[in-house]
This record gives sequence, C-alpha cells and structure tokens, in this order.
Amino acid sequence: MSYDLTDIAGIGKATADKMKAAGIDSIEKLVNVKPEDLVKLKIKGVGKATAEKYIKNAKEFFDEIGPQEEPKSKAKPISKVKPKPKPKTKPKASNIKELIKQQAECNIGLVGHVDHGKTTLVKALTGDWTDRHSEEQERGISIKLGYSNATILYCPRCDDYITYYLSEQSREKGKSRFQCPQCKEQLIFKRNISFVDAPGHEILMATMLSGASLMDGACLLIAADERCPQPQTREHLEALHIAGIKNIIIIQNKIDAVSREQAAENHQQIKEFIKGTVAENAPIIPISAVFGANLSLVLRAFEEIIPSPQLKEGEFQFLIARSFDINRPGKNLNDLKGGVIGGSVLKGMIEIGDQIEIRPGLRIKDAYTPIKSTVVSISQGNSLLDSAKPGGLIGLGTNLDPALTKGDHLIGNLVGKPNTLPKILHEIELKVNLLDRVIGSEQMLRVHQLKHNEKLLLVVGTEKTGGTVTKILKESVIIKLNPPICPPENFIFAISRIINRRYRLIGYGEAKN
Repeated sequence: MSYDLTDIAGIGKATADKMKAAGIDSIEKLVNVKPEDLVKLKIKGVGKATAEKYIKNAKEFFDEIGPQEEPKSKAKPISKVKPKPKPKTKPKASNIKELIKQQAECNIGLVGHVDHGKTTLVKALTGDWTDRHSEEQERGISIKLGYSNATILYCPRCDDYITYYLSEQSREKGKSRFQCPQCKEQLIFKRNISFVDAPGHEILMATMLSGASLMDGACLLIAADERCPQPQTREHLEALHIAGIKNIIIIQNKIDAVSREQAAENHQQIKEFIKGTVAENAPIIPISAVFGANLSLVLRAFEEIIPSPQLKEGEFQFLIARSFDINRPGKNLNDLKGGVIGGSVLKGMIEIGDQIEIRPGLRIKDAYTPIKSTVVSISQGNSLLDSAKPGGLIGLGTNLDPALTKGDHLIGNLVGKPNTLPKILHEIELKVNLLDRVIGSEQMLRVHQLKHNEKLLLVVGTEKTGGTVTKILKESVIIKLNPPICPPENFIFAISRIINRRYRLIGYGEAKN
C-alpha cells in the first residue's frame, strides 16, 4: 500500500502539492528535510513551529509503516527454522483511512412525513445538509433526492457504534484520529454506507418512489410531537412495501419536544399504526436528531437489521437518479468538463474508460435515440474510484455535452454497456394490484377500478412517465407510455391517479412477459 503526504496529520492537499513541486514528494523525503528548508518554501501557514511539527509527525508515521518499497535483492536461502507467528496487532489508523475511501456497501433510505427530521438526521450522522438547492433552502423542505455517505466505526471495549464524522466532532485538537471518545480505544472499521434522503411533501411523492428503488433498507421517521400516522407516513410505508423493502427501522424523532408521557403515547400510536404492515416487527428507536440523542442505537440497528446486499453479477446496469453540469458559468471553453450522471449500480461492474449507452436517451423530434459515451471518472462523495460495483451511490463522469445532463435532464434513464440494455417501451402490459384505500389522502377513500382512457402516473426505478389505459383485459391492463421508458428487469411499477387535483398512490403493477 502506498501512502501520500496528506496521510501526515496536519498536511492538507494544497500544502502537499507545494511540497511535491519543490521535490518533497514522499514521506521518506519529508523525514530528512530540515525545518528551515521547509520554511524557505514560503508555504502559507508553515512557519518554523509548523515545519517542525510536520517533520515530527512524518517521522512517527514513517516509523509506523516502514519503507514503502522493498529494495530489490537476491533471493535469500530458505531457512529450516519455522518463523514465529506474528502477534495480533490492533488495526492501524492508516488502514482505516484507506478503508474509508472504499465504495459504500449499501443504500439506506430516510422516509416519512414532511418536516419529521429526515434531513436533520443525515446532518447529525454525516455533517452534510442534503438540501443543497436554493429553492430547498428557501422553502425549508427537501425537493430532490438527497445523498450523503457515512463510515460506521465500532469500539469493542464500549460495544458501541459511531460514525467517522461524529468521532471527528468529539476529537480534541492535536489528538489521534479513530479513537473512541469514551475510552480512547482504537476504533474498528465496519463499513461505508450511503443515505438516500427522500422528500416528504405530498406533491413530491413520485420523487420519493424513485428513491425507494435505490434503497436496500429504510428508516421511517415519525415525529413525536404530531399524531401518528400523518398522511405521508402512511403513504411512504406503503411505498416501502411496494418496493419490496423489508429491512425497516422506525425512528421516533423529536423526543426533546415532548414530555415523557407524550412520547409514550406517541410510541403506542406508532405500534398500532405498524401492526399488520411490513414494518410490524421493526424496532422503534426514540431519538433527538437535533441534540444527537441515541444516535449510537440507530447505528447499531443499521448493523443488525440492514445488512449489505449480495453483489449481483451480470451485464452492467446503472440507474440514473441525478444528472448535472459541474462547470461554473464563465469557464473557458477548453477547460469544460463532460456531464456527470449519478445513481446506483444495479449489477455488474464499470471501470474508467468503458463505453456506455444511455436509454431511452435523447428526444429528436418524435423519437428517442440512445446516447453513447465514455466513462472518464468514477466518484463516491469525495473519493475517486477506479471501478464501481453495486453498493452505495456513484457519480460517473462522462464526455457528454454538459447541456445534456444539466438540471437532472437524464433522470430515469438506464445505463449499460452498448447493445446490452432492454428495449425502449412505448406501451406496457401490467398485472395490476390495486390497494383497498387511497394512500396519502386525509380522507379514507376507496380505490376504484381503472377505467379506459384514464390518465395515470407510473414510477419505475427512478423514471416517472405518464400512462393512458388503452385496454383492460381479464388479468392485465395495457398502458400507453408518454414518454417511453427503458426500465430495469423485474422492477415494480407504482401507479398513481389524480384525486382532488393531485396524484395519489393507488396500487402497483408487475410487467407481464
């Protein structure tokens, strides 16, 4: 394993780059530099005391890892004496730092009624506020799917879990990283996970359904200061059922805003609500996302209830959940970078340099044409990867014209290797399963049968499309799609119809072969 100057405590990327430009391009070279020579480089913020500190930290680090490359030498004769087994050692902090850069293993969704604390919980665990768009910040609600990554660490002495962000928040300046805040024991790396923060507002239900297709497990947040269930609490739980998500954790948030008696009453309401549902056996964890109460219990539930899924082999498929232009206004034409698509790998593997095809692709007049491109970069959060497999949320840099990816223009498209994707569908035959009651409405309305020529909203994967019922058969319904779609195989279609001027979830459909 090779190490960089940035692995030394206190040295950031900008400082490391300036050292490398001056010929100090390895930890071993930094060890042999005199403090006054480092000061002469005139790096901002590096005086004599700081230079001495960097060199001291480098020596300690170098002593720990030893030389990074073994010198070439003649083969030694084989000794007849068996070497003594090496004693077990504690995991080094440098190893954890490398593991943190690896790809996430699973996606955990956060769903629930608007303003029940989904985004606040992600912020408490990761430090990221996933409402990044100006309209979201102005209105105070999530509009688009939000994403963030977290690393789960474990203290064997305290038998407790913590995220890397939380451990850094509690670390005193100058102290070693990756130590338990309570007992100072070396923390053990467990896994990297990705969060999918779904909007809770009723008019954004289709967006929430899109996010559900990316989730391996989910947290249903329920606020303790409101009666349970609220309309979207019921709707989101039904969406998890339709998406086939069984690994569910109930989080009773905002316990800081109510008395003990009110929290107990709300807890009982939750138990009554989930009875007979897919979440009937889910644990109910009371927390305060604002004050960070019981977050370790949430992380323990992640580890015990939401395992990392098994990797799916086969031809590479990638579901686009976001697409954007990373170039800032006024950038020089020669410096422009290609468009970026974000989402989740469904199966297979992708590497930098691979050719890809995007379907349905680009609309030209009345037809859709698949788009072909090349993967030029792969990222997850702030980590750059050489390849990506199923697990977590991935960003693929391409050489596409940024105008094609700007403003989430490619959401819902399916990505694969050229000539391996399913056909583009202009109509679909579904075996429809209607719910007994309309989900999300404050009134308990019965769901009526589908009608000929009825307009519907279908969500499959991350794609939303309009549908018109053209034929009603004995055991299925044929629906004309506009725009056409290229759905992944064996995905469920969530069906909504207009009720009181808004689309409400009324059932789901399975494609007939």
